[in-house]
Amino acid sequence: MGDFFGTILFPIRWVIEAILVGWHWVWTSIGLPGNDGLSWVLSILGVVVVVRLAIFPLFVKQINSQRKMMELGPQMKKVQEKYRGKKDQLSREAQMRETQALYKKHGTSPVSGCLPMLVQMPIFLSLFWTLRDIATWHAEGHGGLNKWLFTADKVSQFEDAMLFDVAPLSKTLIDHFQHPMATSTAAIVMMILLVALMIATQFLTQLQIVSKNLSPEAKQGQAYQMQRVMLYIIPFAMVFSGVFFPLGVVTYWFFNNLWTMAQQFYIIRENPTPGSEAAKAREERVAKKGKRINAKGKVVSIEEYEREQAEIVRQVELERQAKAKRVQPKSAKRAKKDAQQAAQQKKQGPNDTGQAASAQRKPASEKPSGTSANGEGKTV
Repeated sequence: MGDFFGTILFPIRWVIEAILVGWHWVWTSIGLPGNDGLSWVLSILGVVVVVRLAIFPLFVKQINSQRKMMELGPQMKKVQEKYRGKKDQLSREAQMRETQALYKKHGTSPVSGCLPMLVQMPIFLSLFWTLRDIATWHAEGHGGLNKWLFTADKVSQFEDAMLFDVAPLSKTLIDHFQHPMATSTAAIVMMILLVALMIATQFLTQLQIVSKNLSPEAKQGQAYQMQRVMLYIIPFAMVFSGVFFPLGVVTYWFFNNLWTMAQQFYIIRENPTPGSEAAKAREERVAKKGKRINAKGKVVSIEEYEREQAEIVRQVELERQAKAKRVQPKSAKRAKKDAQQAAQQKKQGPNDTGQAASAQRKPASEKPSGTSANGEGKTV
């Protein structure tokens, strides 16, 4: 299975090795030793920076999608309640259509919220298989998959590199237990601390979203309940998976979590979900500066905010008036009757219609020309 993944991930591994060696060249150019663990750890940090900058647009899309999915919670619950207990094929299809219609209307889907994770998993696995193979490449005396950059000399430097002269970057906790070294005890302690930090940063990142950046409506949906469960499941899974990761992979995941946590902190502080606790805290901070937050979430002056609110009130009033003037729909019988009257008037022609209208407008006081004012006929 490992060879299979190593083969299909070949293009990504090739690129990861190029980025890793490129950053290693940067650090050695400023004086760090080539076989020093710090230079390679900083190179791994460089890989994190490049990857996270590349997928930043996906991260923004993920944040927006998660917000929309949370806000959709109450509506999704109504659809589920509507079809609760209905097991027939037509009901299931109707429920699926209504669910998809909600996703389409709000421009989101469950998959779009997982895009950054889906993109990062091949990169993470590529780094894992690369570090796993370094010991084999070193023993055989050849370079990595990217033989032009990750040469046999670079492979040897990475294999010999030890973080703080204690822990080899290509070794796992299991390796230290199975093949103890002189520094294995210190290396085990260091790796346990790094795994604990990796788990803590992952937990705090998710906790920021669940505790501060959700509106009251979003906390009523099923997506919120799932996120609460994942808040504890993912760190728990890391406790067991972390012992199988080489130190280099653990540092990658730790740096990646730090980046995500800082990024989430900025997003929650400057662009929180409307109605959430973070949004209320931001409004208070802005109000202390004599500013306001407009409908688009931007900080504006009080005058601009008041003009916007006045415009909103005006638009609401126009909509209310338009609804009041709306023509009530006619019944089929009334519409048929009006059509018959219109057809009859059309047959009479404009002259007949005009004469009839004139006769209706003629005052009752008018008398025939042959009658006097006292009602007596005039004799000629």
